[in-house]
Amino acid sequence: MKPFLPLIINPVAGSFHRKRFQKACDILRENFILKEFYTQKRGDAQEIAREVSKESPAAIAVVGGDGTFNEVINATAYSGIPLSFIPAGTSNVLAKEHLIPEEMVEAAKRILSGRETELHLGYINGRYFALMAGAGFDGATVYNLNKPLKILLGKGAYVLSGLQTFCRYRPERLKIDVDGREYEATDVIVCNARRYGGNFTICPDADMRRPLLDLFILDGKGRMDLFRVFLGIIRGKRLEFSNTSYLEARRVYIDGDAHVQVDGDYFGRTPVEITIRERAIKLII
Repeated sequence: MKPFLPLIINPVAGSFHRKRFQKACDILRENFILKEFYTQKRGDAQEIAREVSKESPAAIAVVGGDGTFNEVINATAYSGIPLSFIPAGTSNVLAKEHLIPEEMVEAAKRILSGRETELHLGYINGRYFALMAGAGFDGATVYNLNKPLKILLGKGAYVLSGLQTFCRYRPERLKIDVDGREYEATDVIVCNARRYGGNFTICPDADMRRPLLDLFILDGKGRMDLFRVFLGIIRGKRLEFSNTSYLEARRVYIDGDAHVQVDGDYFGRTPVEITIRERAIKLII
C-alpha cells in the first residue's frame, strides 16, 4: 500500500495556482495516497496539522506561504514527522532559503527526490518560528499591512505598507538582553535564516542548520537611519554603521512597547523572549 501524504493547502496564498497544483498532485499520486485539506482562516493549518499527525503520515506537505508553514510547525515540532513545502505564497522565503523550486510541479518532484534534513527553530513567547522575528519598524510595517491589498498586490502591499509606516514612524526605545548582555536600540531583527523578505539578506551568517540565532540591531535616531538600512539591504551589503550591530545568541529578551512580526505575519507587541530550539523539525529539501 502507498504511504499516506496529507496536503495542507492555503488556496488564497499569494501565488497559488490551481491548475499547476493539480499537476503537482498527479505526480505525487504515483507514490502516495493523497488527501487534501484546505484552510479557510488563520489557525486552520495548525489545527489540521495537529489532526493529521495522529494518522502517522509518511510526511506532511504544506502548500502555501511562509505563514502557512509557520502554523504547521507549531503543530508538528518534535513529532518526527517530515515536512515538505510546495511554495505558493507571496515571498516564499523558506523555499529560497533551501533552494526548493518555486514552481509547484518541480517542488512536488523534490518531495520524491529530496532528503530529510533536521533544522532548528526559533521560539518566541510560546510559539515556534522558522525564519525571523522583528521588533520595531519591521513589526510596524506588518501591523499596518492591508490584507485585502496583499491578495491583490502581493509583495507590493508590503512595499506600500513600508512606505506609509516610514512616513509616520516614531521609533520606540527597546531594551534588549542578549545572553545576559544588555543593549538599547530602536529596532531588532532576530534571524534563524539568511533570507529575508524574498531574496534580501539581513543576517548573512544565519542558518537553520546552525543552533544559534543571528541578530541585527539598529539604534536609530530617525528616518534617515532607516533609509540607510533600506539602501544597504537592497544593495545586498552588510550594514556596517556606527549605530548597527550583528550578534549571535541562544536567548534574546526584548522589552519595550513595539510591534512584532514573526515569519512575515503580525505577532503582537513586546516584551518577547526568543530562544533557539534545536533539531525541532525535519524538512525534505
